[in-house]
Amino acid sequence: MNLESKIEAILFFKGEPVSLKKLQDILSAQAGLEVSKKEIEEAISNLKNNILNRGIVLLEKSEPASPSGGEVTLGTAPELSNLIEELQKEELKKELSKASLETLSIVLYKNGASRAEIDYIRGVNSSFTLRALSVRGLVEKTTDVKDNRRYIYKPSFETLSFMGIKSVEELPDYGGVSYSMEIAAKNLEDENNTEEN
Repeated sequence: MNLESKIEAILFFKGEPVSLKKLQDILSAQAGLEVSKKEIEEAISNLKNNILNRGIVLLEKSEPASPSGGEVTLGTAPELSNLIEELQKEELKKELSKASLETLSIVLYKNGASRAEIDYIRGVNSSFTLRALSVRGLVEKTTDVKDNRRYIYKPSFETLSFMGIKSVEELPDYGGVSYSMEIAAKNLEDENNTEEN
């Protein structure tokens, strides 16, 4: 597999914007590749050209001055927006899946969680579930104040309003469940620190 294919796979799996620096780190750690920023930029340019006239596009947010080198993500082609809009409407009519309920519960009881924390607690990748919850307006994505390279998913005001509560502290057994999730998040942080050292 060439570098372009690996980047496409990473972007598909992540389901959210990824910085060029993060791509470099992932390729180095997971695929054992030492690639330069220039090689990544060339592979991204090739990928962008190769997916022309397809259902997906490569979206870029260029930040030349930033050490992370800007971000890239996969999105749907603008000319298919009507089709996607219809699918979203259909999706909104469905009941929430077990995966969506699990993910929403974590976001509620943690009152804001990163995708890595949600994945760790659930034991599976949650990117598509988070996207579905975002489309429904049940969760909101904000940049993490501690690390602007990642996002925090928080319950939306609409979710709290629908549940008839003013704050997450009013959820059943909030203290106990929230404490358990904080322990899980701490375990993930400890694991990450161990890997870095």
